[in-house]
Amino acid sequence: MKKNAKGVVGAVRTIAEPLAEELGYVLWDVEYVKVGADMYLRITIDSEEGITIDDCEKMHRAIDPLLDEADPIDEAYHLEVSSPGIERELKEDWQIEACEDWDVEVRLYAPLNGAKSYLGKLVGLNEAGEVLLAVEGQEEPIAFPRASIASLKTRFQFD
Repeated sequence: MKKNAKGVVGAVRTIAEPLAEELGYVLWDVEYVKVGADMYLRITIDSEEGITIDDCEKMHRAIDPLLDEADPIDEAYHLEVSSPGIERELKEDWQIEACEDWDVEVRLYAPLNGAKSYLGKLVGLNEAGEVLLAVEGQEEPIAFPRASIASLKTRFQFD
């Protein structure tokens, strides 16, 4: 039975999350995507100390045999393990909460007050689950409904 990408991601997350924790990492994301003619399983890990190439290799070596045994993917694929990087996409509530007070960019599907992109400090989430962004020149944070956000990414200002 062929699994869709969402089913693969769920199955891999079930395997990867406890393994990442056991190794001292946080499972940041799992993606199963087609790039050109090839399929890629991308596992992203993080830790408070940051992630090195050695950490990625350690996770890769640990998860590879578990994926072979569980066999959640019916086709050939490339396995990649990486860090989320300094500029990372925030998809889940816990990721947004972990990056409060960071500089972020909110990109919208449709313009709000004439703009489709906003830069500012991530305040967090309000009770309605909207993303709150403190924008320079605005007295109050701007609330963005999740359904209006095309992407939410941290931004690093290089001096």
